[in-house]
Amino acid sequence: MPRINENFQKLPGSYLFAETARRTKAYQQAHSDREIIRLGIGDVTQPLVPAVIRAMHEAVEEMGHRETFRGYGPDFGYDFLVNAIREGDYAGRGIDIAFDEVFVSDGAKSDVGNIQELFAPDAVIAVTDPVYPVYVDSNAMAGRAGDWLGDRWDRLVYLPCNEENGFVPPVPDRPVDVIYLCYPNNPTGTVLTKDQLKVFVDWAKENGALIIYDAAYRAYITSGDIPASIYEIEGAKDVAIECNSFSKTAGFTGTRCAYTVIPHTVKGTTSDGQTVELNAMWKRRMATKFNGVSYPVQRAAAAVYTDEGQAQVRRVIAGYMENARIIREGLIGLGYKVFGGEHAPYIWMKTPDGTDSWAFFDKLLNECQVVGTPGVGFGPSGEGYFRLTAFNSTEKTREAIDRIAGFGARG
Repeated sequence: MPRINENFQKLPGSYLFAETARRTKAYQQAHSDREIIRLGIGDVTQPLVPAVIRAMHEAVEEMGHRETFRGYGPDFGYDFLVNAIREGDYAGRGIDIAFDEVFVSDGAKSDVGNIQELFAPDAVIAVTDPVYPVYVDSNAMAGRAGDWLGDRWDRLVYLPCNEENGFVPPVPDRPVDVIYLCYPNNPTGTVLTKDQLKVFVDWAKENGALIIYDAAYRAYITSGDIPASIYEIEGAKDVAIECNSFSKTAGFTGTRCAYTVIPHTVKGTTSDGQTVELNAMWKRRMATKFNGVSYPVQRAAAAVYTDEGQAQVRRVIAGYMENARIIREGLIGLGYKVFGGEHAPYIWMKTPDGTDSWAFFDKLLNECQVVGTPGVGFGPSGEGYFRLTAFNSTEKTREAIDRIAGFGARG
């Protein structure tokens, strides 16, 4: 038998959302007469907008004719989508991104999980705490996280985000190679200002670190004062890789399309001190391990950037943000302490009376038939918090708050 990668054996339990799904399924099987309202996993519920569907249909029709059929596409994305991304997401913000700095993929989750392959086995990784689990688990699988100590990994550098520091993470207190940042933040729904983000860019430049910036929720920002891209910060193109997704922006969770930007100026070093462009390394990695996103899906993604597509996806996002408002204001009215939900589709609440977050999950499921996500599943600083998402229908969102109100207000 082959020897295995024993780092997998160190992973604690199951993936967070697999465990919440398991508990929810067990409850549903035992209480088939009760309807569960899901405000847990961040999966969209509204259909793809008409402009996207039309573009996809037209592309599928092209695939049915010899004259317009396409086989393997470009490894890093079709010209029409790459240029739409450059113009729609960057040029309008005064950011110059070269054509070959954009890499189209099948999901931001894939990219943020795979990007760690570029780093040395002993690279030191820093993550905000709480944090999207993929950043942690992918590095743990590669052996960089060290050993699991019961609530954290002993080689990771945790940057705690909590009520006491206003959910603004501190810069690392020791040398690190890589810092993962996600803003608007999953799970807390909070944001960083340009000045707060500049602190990280400046620290990375001064200390030779790289920032992996997950901007998957940029479309939910409601204020021009909040940066939608880390490249709005001076110097960021020297130290940051940015990952983006069409999943939450345009409902592509089941359609799969995203992109990552790696400027040529972002570099790393070899053990003997040679400087290497990470852009070139990612090109090599993608060309070897990825065959590209399908032509119909890329045509659909490009339609998001049309005037019609933009108007349509903004209406959908506005609907989700109305749900976030309903949850946020409803919980505050019930006396809960709540964060986020103003520039993101996530609401981060404190559990009542110091209840641990898994116990609160079970109580909310059993007594209200409402599913959320335990904060501790996102890291040790998530204990005592709970995440709700705005991705259900407005009707079900209102009903969920009504059920929680019957469960007992905190005021």
